[in-house]
Amino acid sequence: MMFETVLEKAYAKINFGLKVLPKREDGFHNIESIFQTIDLYDELIVSWNEKKECKVHCEFMDLPAENTLTKAYKAFVEIAGVEVPGVNVELKKGIPSGGGLGGGSSDAAALIRVLENICGISLSNLQLDYVASKTGSDVFFFMHGDKNGRSCALVSGRGEIVKEIAPRKDLILLLIFPKVSSSTKEAYSLVDEAYNRGEEVEGPDFSELEFVYNKSVQNWSFKNTFTPVISKVYPEIGKAIGELEKLGCCYAEMSGSGSTVFGVFTLIQQAEFACNLLAATWDCKLVRTI
Repeated sequence: MMFETVLEKAYAKINFGLKVLPKREDGFHNIESIFQTIDLYDELIVSWNEKKECKVHCEFMDLPAENTLTKAYKAFVEIAGVEVPGVNVELKKGIPSGGGLGGGSSDAAALIRVLENICGISLSNLQLDYVASKTGSDVFFFMHGDKNGRSCALVSGRGEIVKEIAPRKDLILLLIFPKVSSSTKEAYSLVDEAYNRGEEVEGPDFSELEFVYNKSVQNWSFKNTFTPVISKVYPEIGKAIGELEKLGCCYAEMSGSGSTVFGVFTLIQQAEFACNLLAATWDCKLVRTI
């Protein structure tokens, strides 16, 4: 089964609030958050491979032989119920790796959208969740977006419980990419240590998240459990948040387990002014919620 080369965008996500609950008996953690896609993206160039395999190449990154794309491909082959061609994936990175923006997870969901189109099928929600379960916790969110991979949702459990909500498209985000990298494993370990010391980050209850999200951004009370513990190890995180607050953003926080920091603006002129000032000392970028 041959097909023409396909281009697909894989959008990044941002976390508005991220509560990490104490470790479960199975060693995992439940989370409570709002995930929303932003107009920062990776690009997948998918072409035919005569072997029945998924071959991934990324020019500026050494990917492990088993990665989110190969895992998603294998899971799709398992459940598709049709012949699935081999694919070559040229991955063009626009989303920083390890920045808490879900790049690898979004890439996996983007590949599934391509495979569905190539094979002329639509997986059920149950099948999409099966692929996500074999690939990674954040993949569940990206599987349930629109046909272009855009979404906004309440996310809970380990990330597998996804309830779509109406997205705000009026938000301008100034992203700062500090030159530090915290692994997800390290971040959760630091949270566990904080819980053992009796420390806890307050924030809205899960039932209030959508209500808070729709308030004026100046009145947001979202908290990220990871931020205080990561900032102690990597002071650049706290410094970046402070820089954004000094420049008058409505709300500033870290996304996911880091290290990307974002400030929310509602006026493009103010956001552009802040971006121009910060660009002298930080790697930063203006994006919008979609």
